[in-house]
Amino acid sequence: MTAAFLQIQRLRKTYDQVVAIDQVSLDVKKGEFMTFLGPSGSGKSTTLYIVAGFQEPSDGRVLLDGKPLTAVAPNKRNIGMVFQRYTLFPHLSVGENVAFPLRVRRAPEARIKAKVEQMLKLVHLSECRERMPAQLSGGQQQRVAIARALAYDPPVLLMDEPLSALDKKLREEIQLELRRIHQETGVTILYVTHDQEEALRLSDRIAVFNKGRIEQVGTGEELYANPASRFVAGFIGNSNFLPVRVTSNRAGRADGVFPNGREVAAGLNPALAAGDDGTLMVRPEQMRIRARQGANGADGLPVTVRDITYLGDSLHYAVATPWHQQISVRIPASARHDSGLAIGMEALVEWDAHDARLFA
Repeated sequence: MTAAFLQIQRLRKTYDQVVAIDQVSLDVKKGEFMTFLGPSGSGKSTTLYIVAGFQEPSDGRVLLDGKPLTAVAPNKRNIGMVFQRYTLFPHLSVGENVAFPLRVRRAPEARIKAKVEQMLKLVHLSECRERMPAQLSGGQQQRVAIARALAYDPPVLLMDEPLSALDKKLREEIQLELRRIHQETGVTILYVTHDQEEALRLSDRIAVFNKGRIEQVGTGEELYANPASRFVAGFIGNSNFLPVRVTSNRAGRADGVFPNGREVAAGLNPALAAGDDGTLMVRPEQMRIRARQGANGADGLPVTVRDITYLGDSLHYAVATPWHQQISVRIPASARHDSGLAIGMEALVEWDAHDARLFA
């Protein structure tokens, strides 16, 4: 089996009595776009800065292509870095900003000129070579920063929330540019963000951080469809979490009851036994809603419609359960007339058992 290109092994970082990261391990393949996703303070940036050499780990190590990096100075690691703030030199033109890392490395002038042209073409800024950073938009400045970081062909490019200062429309445009640049260069990228949509849009794989640890690593589809914990389920996509009391568990498949006594096939979880309290997770788009027929309704969870919001391609229903918990249901907008529902009406919410996830 081929060894991973970048190996993060049992990293731990403490500040006095505060543990920033604890036993973080991750293998990254060559050419992979790996995103560190998590809330503020979860340890994702600390891990990135240890890889860059800006911080020293309290324990653990980092290997690049099988060679330990921990004792190597940051400027000797040959790793590219793009920050949230563009950090361009304001007194240098765009072309000179891109040329800077090559001049520091004393590259021949012919190579510098060719590389600058290549990088500016890569980020679609060839016409801006002579401009000063102050003459560029925020998105253009960030593309210059990316070009500069790639100019000396680093084996790894680290990006710490590089798009968080941009507005939504521009951020989405640069995301598409990043995907294209990654595909064209094949550079290995470690990317930090707290934006789940950005992570899903960009990444080959995502490492979800929480409280200094990695909770789960996988593709966006794997994390969305099969979250390993309630935290991952809540952080990747929107979720409804319903309280369940387990009544039986056979072969890892549990049945239970909701607080109103309604029985439910709770799903797979071998860790729970009869009498345990659990949490059933169902995505809003995996739910169906229909008008309630009769006093009780034969199947489904009875709810009351509190609000209906039109979102263009979908309808969002805010509904209240019999125990006064508000949950969300999302259906295609084209199905609005079929539902016949209005605010204040009684309804039934249903879902397929295989779409639900049961957590302790």
